[in-house]
Amino acid sequence: MLKLVTLATAVAGCASLCGAQDFSLVLVPEPVLPECPDGSFTVSVYGDSSFGTHLLGGAFGLEIGDGSEFITDITWTNAAWSAFNTDGGYAGNGVHNQVIFGQLVIPGIFPPAPGSENGELIGSFEVEYAFAGPVFMEFQLTAGSPFSLETVDSVTGQTYQDNGSNISLGSASILVCPSPGCGVLLGLAGIAATKRCRS
Repeated sequence: MLKLVTLATAVAGCASLCGAQDFSLVLVPEPVLPECPDGSFTVSVYGDSSFGTHLLGGAFGLEIGDGSEFITDITWTNAAWSAFNTDGGYAGNGVHNQVIFGQLVIPGIFPPAPGSENGELIGSFEVEYAFAGPVFMEFQLTAGSPFSLETVDSVTGQTYQDNGSNISLGSASILVCPSPGCGVLLGLAGIAATKRCRS
């Protein structure tokens, strides 16, 4: 099986550790791809916050910069805990319209669903592609409206929303079907970036 090299996922994670953002959405591509030239892979979205205890809801989109010409479709699947969902669908040209996710929480009556704790999975994008040869792709989450992430305190019921300036929206750069030598170099670049950030 051919490896999917994740370059900027480590950098994006590093930015959320080193920065002072109160909310974050992180992109995590799966580590292994099926054989080329055609196939698919998933890019999962995780949410976290320094406020509250559980993910309550939010909205965001996905844009693919470099490599978007090879994308044939993008579909969204929400995590099992999310009960209220809207999917804007694939718009073409590497753009997936806004998705909305959420759950109902009333302390003492409807507690937060298991699996919705801060830092957990929100859902995954399934990216289908058609091409021959190595391709570099850049992924970027886009802000939702009226907010991208809302959390809730499971005891008090207090809710917290990002205001657009205190959220880190995840990005990732990956090389699909890399040559063996190139894959090693990109992997080392991600490790080096992580070490610089932590020191």
